[in-house]
Amino acid sequence: MASALRARGCTLAKELLARQAGAGIGVGSRGLASGHALDPAQTPLQQQIIDREERYGAHNYHPLPVVLNRGEGIFMWDVDGRRYFDFLSGYSAVNQGHCHPKILDALISQAKKLTLTSRAFFNDALGEYEEYITQLLGYDKVLPMNTGVEGGETAIKLARRWGYDVKGVPKYQGKILFAENNFWGRTTSAISSSTDPDSFEGFGPFMPGFEVIPYDDLDALQQKLEADPNIVAFMVEPIQGEAGVVVPQDGYLKKAQELLHKHKALLIADEVQTGLCRTGKMLCSEWDGVKPDITILGKALSGGTLPVSAVLANDEVMLTIGRGQHGSTYGGNPVAARVAIASLQVLVEEQCAENAARLGPIFREEIKAIGSPLIQEVRGRGLLNAIVVDPQANVEAWDICLKLMKEGLLTKPTHRNIIRLAPPLVISEEQLHEATGIIKKVFQSL
Repeated sequence: MASALRARGCTLAKELLARQAGAGIGVGSRGLASGHALDPAQTPLQQQIIDREERYGAHNYHPLPVVLNRGEGIFMWDVDGRRYFDFLSGYSAVNQGHCHPKILDALISQAKKLTLTSRAFFNDALGEYEEYITQLLGYDKVLPMNTGVEGGETAIKLARRWGYDVKGVPKYQGKILFAENNFWGRTTSAISSSTDPDSFEGFGPFMPGFEVIPYDDLDALQQKLEADPNIVAFMVEPIQGEAGVVVPQDGYLKKAQELLHKHKALLIADEVQTGLCRTGKMLCSEWDGVKPDITILGKALSGGTLPVSAVLANDEVMLTIGRGQHGSTYGGNPVAARVAIASLQVLVEEQCAENAARLGPIFREEIKAIGSPLIQEVRGRGLLNAIVVDPQANVEAWDICLKLMKEGLLTKPTHRNIIRLAPPLVISEEQLHEATGIIKKVFQSL
């Protein structure tokens, strides 16, 4: 299945490249033309800063042409002092709002005392963090890492080792299933599970032992499990973020886990973006009443201050990896541990899940009420939402995001016709109404 999906993606990519060859451009990240010049900045100062980055930095991103230098709560300011609503939240890394004082205090206080020991020695912060997060989320153990994609890599290693040691899969024959249109990073493992040509094309050969099935398709999952006893896990996003905030049927994760357990395989929930109150519960998997066998967290685990990720599992899974068999120099460092505790405490104390659950339906109803023919669909859960722009319209999501930027609201498209909208979870209802007013103004102007 994975090879078939990838072949289909390659074919589509080649067709697109061929069509654009005459125009002298290529296809880049997120479906944007990598050879296309960046949009002009709003002021000469911002253009100067952008030009410097273009001159000395790799061209692996296509940012909106705005240069930011300050953030507080739900707002960011550019170098010219203009304020913007942040409706991306660092891809949900800043759920607690920009520069939250409690998180910054934890960061600064620990950084003044001890920043890094590596895991060659113990430190007095890590155990406290491990106790707090495991008790908060109901797991036996946590394995601390840095980035979200490292969390995914760690979960895969755990599932494979569990498959060999516990399930009894023949050595190195373990397979892991992924959902079509998944996105969990840019490492060679992550792109090996991808069906997006922008991610994998030109970077092979790919990681063996990965197979892809359609998202939100329990029949496909069942067929795979019945056909192959060497499947050890299914890694899936409870809501697909990069694919365009795709929300599966109610009960999808619960039924998937039942099928997996029937065939002695694990459910790995990639909650890097959907977790930590974003969808209206601490973990998105809670909407289905599910406790995944492995949960991956990142992004908001540090409130956007530094890379912190975590993999949580019970002892049967976690203790299959022994001492010296996996780790990271920075994983579990004292600063990360203190910051993660503070970040989680803020989410609980400020009732961020409850706020997301309350404001999400209000936001979606207000966007639907705009009544623009450009808006094909509004979807999401909590404060993870998307506007699907009519693909037949003469305007793309990127153009709309540029107009939103000029009106004081920042977000980014995913693919050519989907706008992801995810403000910090500390947003008030009054601020939400002001932001939806900006969105309404832009769509009515089009």
